Amino acid sequence: MEKLRNYAGVVALTLVLLTGCQAESETSESQEGGSQSSQEIEATVELTKNQGEEQVKEKDITVEEGTVLMDAMEENFEVEEKDGLINGIEGISAEEGEKKAWVYDVNGEEAKVGAAEYEIEDGDEIHFDFQSWE
Repeated sequence: MEKLRNYAGVVALTLVLLTGCQAESETSESQEGGSQSSQEIEATVELTKNQGEEQVKEKDITVEEGTVLMDAMEENFEVEEKDGLINGIEGISAEEGEKKAWVYDVNGEEAKVGAAEYEIEDGDEIHFDFQSWE
């Protein structure tokens, strides 16, 4: 009878240990998978007016790799957007009939695509300027 009790105890202990190892393995796999799926990158966004004459705001941002500029702007600033174009940032937008707009460059080079298409890269220096387009 005592041998049966000992045997049952060993079986129960073995099951507990195996269940614990399996749960730990699944947790480790999910943590590893999470760290591989997204990496954070940093960029700086500067807002000015009249070709840099007036500083509006500057902010260091952190986003997930693969984030497009429009999404980052909407997460970090008050943005007015229509049809994929930024019409206002931080309450600054063109008045009715005024020929002004927000334009941006990245690392000193004029943007080749709209903010909804540009994918931010680590270390980017993004400069938005509210200026006349005449």
